[in-house]
Amino acid sequence: MLFLWLYMFYSCSGSCAGLTTRGSPAPPRAAPPLLPGEPGEESSLEEQRAAPDAGSPISSFFNGSGTKRLPQAIIIGVKKGGTRALLEFLRVHPDVRAVGAEPHFFDRNYERGLSWYRDLMPRTLEGQITMEKTPSYFVTKEAPARISSMSKGTKLIVVVRDPVTRAISDYTQTLSKKPDIPTFESLTFKNRTTGLIDTSWSAIQIGIYAKHLENWLLYFPIGQILFVSGERMISDPAGELGRVQDFLGLKRIITDKHFYFNKTKGFPCLKKAEGSSKPHCLGKTKGRTHPDIDQEVVQRLRDFYRPFNMKFYQMTGQDFGWD
Repeated sequence: MLFLWLYMFYSCSGSCAGLTTRGSPAPPRAAPPLLPGEPGEESSLEEQRAAPDAGSPISSFFNGSGTKRLPQAIIIGVKKGGTRALLEFLRVHPDVRAVGAEPHFFDRNYERGLSWYRDLMPRTLEGQITMEKTPSYFVTKEAPARISSMSKGTKLIVVVRDPVTRAISDYTQTLSKKPDIPTFESLTFKNRTTGLIDTSWSAIQIGIYAKHLENWLLYFPIGQILFVSGERMISDPAGELGRVQDFLGLKRIITDKHFYFNKTKGFPCLKKAEGSSKPHCLGKTKGRTHPDIDQEVVQRLRDFYRPFNMKFYQMTGQDFGWD
């Protein structure tokens, strides 16, 4: 049947075109869709050629159903906050299609252009949401303006976690790759005697959430950013996923029935992952055992972060309970 259909299609193409000419004029072919935020006059020929021809059934037939679109929602942060877990949980939803790897477009690959970025995206059907996650966006100064330039309507999700625990988790990840790095305590302070915290160390700097958020609010209203609690993602994953689904305008399909708690790892896992009938937990790089940190250092960090946390609570209208 397939070959018969194709034969009829191509056999008709010349004669049918002739019939159209003899009757009424053929309608003009639609121009390739423009990328959001790009003026038509400035779109390059390469970008126009790269744009998917959504109106062509033969193209859709051979390339698979759906169209590659720029993301309508992005998980922008934060590193070691629980972004991978959130993405994996969201991918269970039939109306969410997401890139698995982190594209790093708005921080490392911006010069490649929006056509390159869009080509990384999975194909989506009408009504489905395209997503990606790159946690470093939240602390990248240029990212808010760049995302706003792509689309001012992009929905943003930030997964936040107690900044002290997050810093220790960040250090633990680095330690697993570079066992000879200095101790957490020595990296935390510029001068331990005076107790001056070294905010140039990225593990510390990322956790000053209020400072980074100020940059995003120059380009996006607070209502367009959802703040997900990394702690509640562990204690009540279905509850947090419910908030995320509401924010994205999705039906609440991901519920308690999708999760079970893995005592070994210490966090929830999926009973069935996307496209699988088997349980799925995040890999061995997640849930590492943290090294013992001097409690005096932990307390000094808590004192350091407290005023920033209070400001962050005020800005977001949420108390994350980190103190």
